[in-house]
Amino acid sequence: MWSGRRGLLRSSGCGVEELRCRRREREAALRKARREQQLVSKRLLRDEATEEAEGGCVVVILGEAEIQEFLRLAQRGTEEKERERALVSLRRGLQHPETQQTFIRLEGSIRTLVGLLTSNQALLQLEAARCLHELSHSEQSAVAEACLPATSYLLTYLSGHSSDFIELCLYTLGNLIVESEAVRRQLLPQGIVPALAACIQSPHLTVLEALGYALSQLLQAKEAPEKIIPLVLGSTLPQHILQLLQPGPKLNLGVAVEFAWCLHYIICSQVNNALLITQGALTTLGLLLLDLAAAVQRTEDAGLELVCGQLVCPVVRCLSNLLTEAAAETVGGPMQLRDERVLAALFILLQFFLHKQPSLLPEGLWLLNNLTANSPSFCTSLISLDLIEPLLHLLSVSNVVSVLVLTVLCNIAEKGPAYCQHLWPGLLLPTLLDTLALSDTEVVGQSLELLQLLFLYQPGAAQAFLQQSGLQALQRHEEVAQLQDRVHALQQTALHG
Repeated sequence: MWSGRRGLLRSSGCGVEELRCRRREREAALRKARREQQLVSKRLLRDEATEEAEGGCVVVILGEAEIQEFLRLAQRGTEEKERERALVSLRRGLQHPETQQTFIRLEGSIRTLVGLLTSNQALLQLEAARCLHELSHSEQSAVAEACLPATSYLLTYLSGHSSDFIELCLYTLGNLIVESEAVRRQLLPQGIVPALAACIQSPHLTVLEALGYALSQLLQAKEAPEKIIPLVLGSTLPQHILQLLQPGPKLNLGVAVEFAWCLHYIICSQVNNALLITQGALTTLGLLLLDLAAAVQRTEDAGLELVCGQLVCPVVRCLSNLLTEAAAETVGGPMQLRDERVLAALFILLQFFLHKQPSLLPEGLWLLNNLTANSPSFCTSLISLDLIEPLLHLLSVSNVVSVLVLTVLCNIAEKGPAYCQHLWPGLLLPTLLDTLALSDTEVVGQSLELLQLLFLYQPGAAQAFLQQSGLQALQRHEEVAQLQDRVHALQQTALHG
């Protein structure tokens, strides 16, 4: 990726190799930034019908005596209904942080709850699991640590027959995994990765969505690249994830969103992206991109637009990161994407982002940059599809977007004189004059990178630029005061080189 220049421009020429080196440094910085922007969160799963039925009940803070009484009734009540009601009351109390703190301080409280979780009465098991789920949603790390004795049982129940119960266990584990390293240390040797790999074959969409959430939480752990992701890559999970991301009538957007983020975290770790590429990740993601572009074009459903937008972000990030891998070249990865439909789809999505989710514009442009960085064919397609003008119109959106647009234009200009002829002058000359008048040094620097390439490959461009600009825009920036000398030096190089 091309980078904006920092500091003064030297009067001596800057070679293409030096610019490529800067591009690689910028790619590494972007990958690091995206690795650090994780989506650590917690989910709360509550039965809407149950909540409505209990709507008249006000959540109250429970004291020690009340908690102990509810636990006693749940454990030794004379009737199953009485025991269940006691757990329901306890669960509602545990929705309050103060009750949670009181509960974990009580000696034997978690042990009693685990005993009810492992009982042979399904209703009591379910209510005990719901109590644990409320605890798992706590923002206090001590609460998650207190739930540690229950995690092994929650893991065991993933192989059960009730999809509702499995879903609840998965969300609870996901909440605990992200909060506590101790929980992860306990679950890894107990086989959480094989257990999740078995769950991914479930026919129930609710289970798959919960599984995607739990797996994404696990993959975001700080020790994931060393201890977790190698296990995941060695399992059947990657193949199944790619199957769930296959476009078609069976694609479920909710499930796909969860697993696209899982794939993103795996790819960001750079543990073994070559394996994912050989398994067809580039092809699957490229086809999914086409499908999403078609979906946002034809839908007027605001809810569907939102979900599509949520899915586009991880898909675009996955593609962008995979395209920076050397394996993408060695196994012919980009060849699988060398299709004008990909560019057309990406521009449809860029227009969608512009009007619906402008915060995602940089993501789409980053992918466009990586597609064009080392691929003359994609640069040719941009020109043949008349996409340069729509690209230039994005320069007015923001400085961040401007830098990325100029970066893509640098990728095209770097390919040589034939490509520069299609860029210059057209709309590019007045556009560059406007960007050079901006106060943002990164935008100005990237504009100068583009000018340097144009002057290098188009000898007449320097004179035309100087005549039209009168150097007024350039004189507004101290850091580029030496540009006039460089322009003349490049002119001499072009004339006598």
